[in-house]
Amino acid sequence: MNVQKNTETAILFAGDILFWGIALWLTLFVRELSVPEARVVILHLRAFGFIFAVWAIVFFIADLYKSPTLIVRKNLPNIILRAQVANSIIAVLFFYFIPYFGITPRTNLFIDLFISFILVSLWRIYLVNILYGGDKSKVLLIGRGSEVDELATEIEKNPRYRTSVRRMDVFALDDVSRALSTGEFSALIADLRDAIPANGRHGLLELLFSKVKIIDVRELYEEIFDRVPLSLLSDGWFLENIYSHPKRAYNFFKRSMDIVAASLLGLVTLPLYPLVAFFIKLDTRGPVFTLQTRIGQDGKCVTLYKFRTMTKNDMGKWGEKNDNKVTRIGAFLRRYRIDEPPQLWNVFRGDVSLIGPRPEFPEPVEIYKREIPYYQVRHLIQPGLSGWAQIYAEHPHHKISIEETRNKLAHDLYYVKNRGLWLDLKIALKTVKILFSREGI
Repeated sequence: MNVQKNTETAILFAGDILFWGIALWLTLFVRELSVPEARVVILHLRAFGFIFAVWAIVFFIADLYKSPTLIVRKNLPNIILRAQVANSIIAVLFFYFIPYFGITPRTNLFIDLFISFILVSLWRIYLVNILYGGDKSKVLLIGRGSEVDELATEIEKNPRYRTSVRRMDVFALDDVSRALSTGEFSALIADLRDAIPANGRHGLLELLFSKVKIIDVRELYEEIFDRVPLSLLSDGWFLENIYSHPKRAYNFFKRSMDIVAASLLGLVTLPLYPLVAFFIKLDTRGPVFTLQTRIGQDGKCVTLYKFRTMTKNDMGKWGEKNDNKVTRIGAFLRRYRIDEPPQLWNVFRGDVSLIGPRPEFPEPVEIYKREIPYYQVRHLIQPGLSGWAQIYAEHPHHKISIEETRNKLAHDLYYVKNRGLWLDLKIALKTVKILFSREGI
């Protein structure tokens, strides 16, 4: 599956570059109403080649290089439009403020932006489906539950996968053998660890010599949805996939990057401190900073520092009955994340990282540990100011929500299992996008 996923990503990337290049050629053709000279094409390609690379990064941040789920597919035109708007702004800034390549293609640029939007939209929305068209394969999916239902719907209804699904609730060796012997199924998807009896596993060994692929349902769910299926997890899965012993090289590099980034960002934001302090004091009486107790690595409490945005410093008192209110200046600070820079001191000290599961208040943690199996596993690693769940999952603010927190945990466990430099980079880029678009974290 990973090979297929990487191949699809490469095809999408190559298609984007190709259609951006075609749009550039068409732009030059429209301007001159004749075939452009090779010299002119090369001159523009030198400049636009760099722009195309930046545009591809924007598409990556917009998740346009991941396998689109049904939810993403419904929003695909809007996602492409927003990404292309961002690309247009980048192109304008590049050519008008960094005239390194000796051309300022004013008219050509706007014609190219229009044509490239049309071509890439057609490519992404229509031509990709034609490219991946053909006869549907058929898979046998064994299992039940809401997440298995979700997986079946995604595989069958998303034309990207070109697959139809036959369902079985439980594994019965005779039924499975009879179904697979017909030769109509290309793959068997099942819980290979916990849902197949011993005699069933022995029978499946014979499939190793056939053309039928055997896929673990949990791995497939994780690959498609970028989160783990909580209802399908067991103690054995955690023992295999979630481990607390350190990834020494990764942890060393990550800690080094935390120190460097926190130092640089701290210096950049330091001039804001007197100004923010002045407005906080002007708005209400009380301290400039507030301290909040959160649960960190290994379940230990850490104290986070933020600019005060509430009427009083209640030490992070949690709960819906809290009568503390957001101040006028506090609402502004929160909206633009100006209350966050003091937490860089926590990053520098090692209380938290820049990337990791968001640390929660102690009170809801005790509730979630009782109500949600394996919730405490997220505390095996250092928490972070931004994380996979903050980007992709809804999360409750100062209230208890078991369902939203279960979804958050599914994303947090995905990060705990797959954490690495590449995933951290993706989270960092997505966080930058969210900060500039003022979306909530």
